[in-house]
Amino acid sequence: MMNPAWLDAVCWNEDGLVPAIAQDAVTGRVLMMAWMNPEALELSVQEKRAVYWSRSRQSLWRKGESSGHVQQLEDIQLDCDGDTLLLKVKQLGGIACHTGRESCFYRSLSEGGWHQTEPVLQSPEQIYGKPSQ
Repeated sequence: MMNPAWLDAVCWNEDGLVPAIAQDAVTGRVLMMAWMNPEALELSVQEKRAVYWSRSRQSLWRKGESSGHVQQLEDIQLDCDGDTLLLKVKQLGGIACHTGRESCFYRSLSEGGWHQTEPVLQSPEQIYGKPSQ
């Protein structure tokens, strides 16, 4: 796959990755953060859906490939330093987090501890057939 010139504007880290923040295109809610390599970014643009790089598996993963909770890509923005991407997405199924919540950002700091602020919409067992980690 030939890398288009627009990929050169991205400041990839020493591992060849860039953080990508997924945001609901309608509500503005931050859904999750993941990593992309050049191939993941290029595939995301081509397929019009979020494709990320899994650091733990060392492989590409298409959001929703096992859960069905696909992120359809509406827009991609690059920050002023060129080192962070913002993906504006339509989150199919309304669940972005592997814990079964709308967003991965479901804990708030108060009174010296982290407290869950939103419910599980679908259990990980229902989504994946096994508990989340």
